[in-house]
Amino acid sequence: MSDLDLQRFNVGIDLALEAKELAESNGSGPIPGVLSDVTDEDGIKITRLDVTTEEGSRIMGKMIGHYVTFEVPELRKQDTGLQDRVATKLAQEFAAFLERIGIGKNANILIVGLGNWNVTPDALGPIVVENALVTRHFFELMPNEVAPGYRNVSAIAPGVLGITGIESSDIVQGIVDRARPDVIIAIDALASKALERVNTTIQIADTGIHPGSGIGNKRRGLTKEILGVPVIAIGVPTVLYASTIVSNSIDLLREHLKKHAGDKEGFMGLLDAIDENERLQLVREALGPLGHDLLVTPKEIDQFIEDIANIVASGLNAALHEAVDKSNVAAYTH
Repeated sequence: MSDLDLQRFNVGIDLALEAKELAESNGSGPIPGVLSDVTDEDGIKITRLDVTTEEGSRIMGKMIGHYVTFEVPELRKQDTGLQDRVATKLAQEFAAFLERIGIGKNANILIVGLGNWNVTPDALGPIVVENALVTRHFFELMPNEVAPGYRNVSAIAPGVLGITGIESSDIVQGIVDRARPDVIIAIDALASKALERVNTTIQIADTGIHPGSGIGNKRRGLTKEILGVPVIAIGVPTVLYASTIVSNSIDLLREHLKKHAGDKEGFMGLLDAIDENERLQLVREALGPLGHDLLVTPKEIDQFIEDIANIVASGLNAALHEAVDKSNVAAYTH
């Protein structure tokens, strides 16, 4: 396997939580400079990660910053009561996140919904924008009539390069130059390494976002360094890689056979000898005619994407506008 070449399948890990898990599995315990706090309330697991040092950033492959991840496996059951609770918790957590990173209550907000509205797994950003409570036009045209408790919020779904012919970051840069927001909230679909996290996980990060990074594209991102204003990223994994499914399936097969087979030198011995790189090599050979990996999404993605987008939009509306009750956003979820 010395000639192993997986460059075509070498894509970044979108979820900081998965990057941490992978780094710890390859290392020896906790990562220096990475602080973690986990809470689990009524089926909503929240992991708060702080990457505080360059060493921790290098080991994890993630920028220094704050990351908050919601994991709610039961969202697959489409329980509207649970969706309401997740939206409410997201609103409370996001409001605290803004305060934590120094975003004031009077800051002007620009919501950017990244993605392709014609491709369901990639339509998260545009759907969130469609359901966002935007108010900038009222502040501009009739400022004296804006009720207390509302913030100056604008929103844009810039499309994708293949539709517009323009990089999303260039479109957003033009808007920033004219509208001058104090902070950008960028919404995008992500890729996960675990099937159970697809459409059930929400990540918040203050490190910006890179359009298309979830499918291996290396393009100009939306970051404070590029746009000149802080960028908060909200992402939901809606796809995973075929190579990941194959690798996980081999692991499950190996664990199953360990329970029922006593032959450690024969077939079981061969399975134990196959490491992750070799498994990926096998996948590479299977996908050779395509020349690239495959992205997979559940067949129920149409309903999943609507539900999770409404949760994100409702949580944002409550977090950004004090007039919306953060203790119960059910009225804004459906």
